[in-house]
Order: sequence, then structure tokens, then C-alpha cells
Amino acid sequence: MSILIAEAEKHAINLLNEKLDTSFTYHNITHTKRVVEDASALAELANLDDKQKDLLLTAAWLHDTGYTRGIENHEDASVSIAKQFLSTQKISEADQKAICQLILATKIEAVPNDKLEKIIRDADCSHIGSKNYMEISELLRKEWELQCNKTYSEKEWLDENIDFLSTKHRFHTNEAALSWDKRKGKNLSELLKLRKKLEADNKKFKQRKEELNFKKHKVELPERGIETMFRVTLKNHITLSNIADTKANILLSVNAIIVSLVLANLIPKLDNPSNHYLIIPTVIFVTVTVASIILSVLATRPNVTSGKFSKEDVANKKVNLLFFGNFHKMSLSDFEWAMSEMMQDRDYLYSSMKKDLYFLGLVLDKKYKILRLTYSVFMAGIIISVIAFGIAFQFGGGLN
Repeated sequence: MSILIAEAEKHAINLLNEKLDTSFTYHNITHTKRVVEDASALAELANLDDKQKDLLLTAAWLHDTGYTRGIENHEDASVSIAKQFLSTQKISEADQKAICQLILATKIEAVPNDKLEKIIRDADCSHIGSKNYMEISELLRKEWELQCNKTYSEKEWLDENIDFLSTKHRFHTNEAALSWDKRKGKNLSELLKLRKKLEADNKKFKQRKEELNFKKHKVELPERGIETMFRVTLKNHITLSNIADTKANILLSVNAIIVSLVLANLIPKLDNPSNHYLIIPTVIFVTVTVASIILSVLATRPNVTSGKFSKEDVANKKVNLLFFGNFHKMSLSDFEWAMSEMMQDRDYLYSSMKKDLYFLGLVLDKKYKILRLTYSVFMAGIIISVIAFGIAFQFGGGLN
């Protein structure tokens, strides 16, 4: 590996790790590494010389750094970043221009003009000929949803992929075609099968809906926006709960250490009559630490629930099946039945999710109130204890 490639790799990794928004689930460091690896493989098959490889792989490392500035005109932003980086390297202006031109060749509408541009274009789309195409494609779908506000149904996404693979994409080099065309054909075939299966399932579903006349037991799939809202909110609540537990554990550990030190070093000395002036501040100090320990335990102590429900509870939608405390003592068959009932009732499903979110919020409220009280007691108690010890030493110590 040349010095130029090594420096470009270091520069790209630092940029993408530190400045790239986490919503870029596809165009990230993993994608860049894949493009570099596949470009290197194609370069070997094409018997490129060392200089051509240096230009190609440097461009591959830098071609998506523009996403750190946003999704709009990212290729031009990548060129701007590349120019700043290359100006610090000992290469000619002609080579700098060639690397920037290779980056611009990755634009979807660009037509590659030479061997290097064709190779980097093929490497940029190498996932099309990968066994992991379906998983990688889902990452791109998620990125478009988060960054471009583009939401696709399953059929729309399948149609988009089928259209791209069958009519819009082709490999520009013989090396890429020989390496990946066969797998690309398999991926296209799998997409067509999935679309056919989805259409058949939709047709069966419509027929079943008409036959059963779903008026009372209408099955609806949760909307993506609602699912995302619940997922993000529940995740945030759980994170806040973990933070509260961590803070309580820290305070519990600190006070336990303080009590241990007081018991080991200070209390044994109180038997000496000359140290009687230390009794009151010591009692205050120990009382505060013990109170802090008790409050910390209360903040993290779990509640015990019955863990049982009846079929009447499910029928009346009174039980929240999403919380383990409501079903951990039930049999598997009863739980599976109850979950099936809930999943067939959209209102019941959403009601359970709302209840789960609400009661988790109540738990958080209780934890943070106790935690705030604990810190207040600890802070005030430490201040009072220090003052008490100061007074004791000032007056009691002087009498001795």
C-alpha cells in the first residue's frame, strides 16, 4: 500500500467516524471499505499499474466523504474535501485532478469515460452482485427514509429495486461483469419471486377480508411512523431508566465506602473521653450516609407483580401483554393465545403499547424524584456534617 492510499484511508475513516450523521445507514464507513476492497479486486483483474491503483484507491476512500456535509451534491462536497486533503500530499496537480474526476464519476447520471472511472463505478455498485444484497438494500431504504423522507411500502421497494437492476444498472467493465453478473441475476430473480409472493399474499388477504367481512375484527398493519415513534420513545425511556439506576448505584457505592471508613476509623476512637466532642458530628455524618443508602436502594428496588391474567382480562383488554410482569407465571399456551388475540386487534395492540409507555413513564418519575431527593440529602448532609465537625474541632477540641 502506498503512502498516499494509507493517508487517504486515515483521513476518510476519521471524517466518517467523527462527522457523519448516524442516520446514514448505507453511505458510511462500511460502504466505503467495501468499495475500496472491490475496486482493489477489479484493479488486480484488470492488471492496472501501481500509479493507476494509487489514483483509483485514493478516490475510492474519498468518494463519499461529502456525506459529512449533507446528502445534497455530496459528490461535489467529496471533491472539495479531496482537494483540501490532496493539497497536503506530494502529488502532481494532474494526479489531483484525476482523483477528483474519479470521484465525480460516481454520480448516478455520469457516464464513465476511461477504465479507472468504469472500475470505481462498478465498485460503488458492487453490492448488486453480492449475496448480502437484500440486507444492504434495506440499509439504503432506511437511509432514504431518515434523510430524504422517502417511505416505501414493501411492493414499492421491490418495484424500485427490480427497475434499477433490470433497466438502469449495468456493469461497465468485463471484470465486474464476469465477477458479479451471475449473482446480480440471482438477486433480480429473488426480487421477482418476492414480488410475486407479495402480490399473491395481498390477493389472498383481500379475498379473506371479503369472505369474513372484517367489520368487527379488522386487521391492520401498524403504520411505519407510529412504529418508529413507539420504538424511539420506549428506547429513550429505557435509556433514562438505565441512567437513573447508574446514578443511584454510584451514590450507593460512595455512601457504602464512607460508612465503612467511618465504622473502621472514626467510631472506635469515640470511646476515648477526649474525643466525646466528635460524637454529635459523627452521628450526623453516619445518619446522612445511611439515609442516602436507603434512598438509593428505594430508587432501584424493583416492584413485584402477580404475573397472571385471565381470559376475561384479555377479552376486556385490561391486561398489558407487553410487560413481562403481567404474564411471567402464565403457561406458554395461554400466553400465545393472548398474544394472538392482541395482534389481531389493532386497538388492543396500540392500547397495550400506550399503557407500556405510560407506566414506564410513571416508574421513571418515581425513580428521578427519589434520586433527586437522595442527591439533595447527600449534598445537604455532607455540608452540615463538615460544619458540625468544624464546630466540634473549634470548641470541643479547644477544651481538651
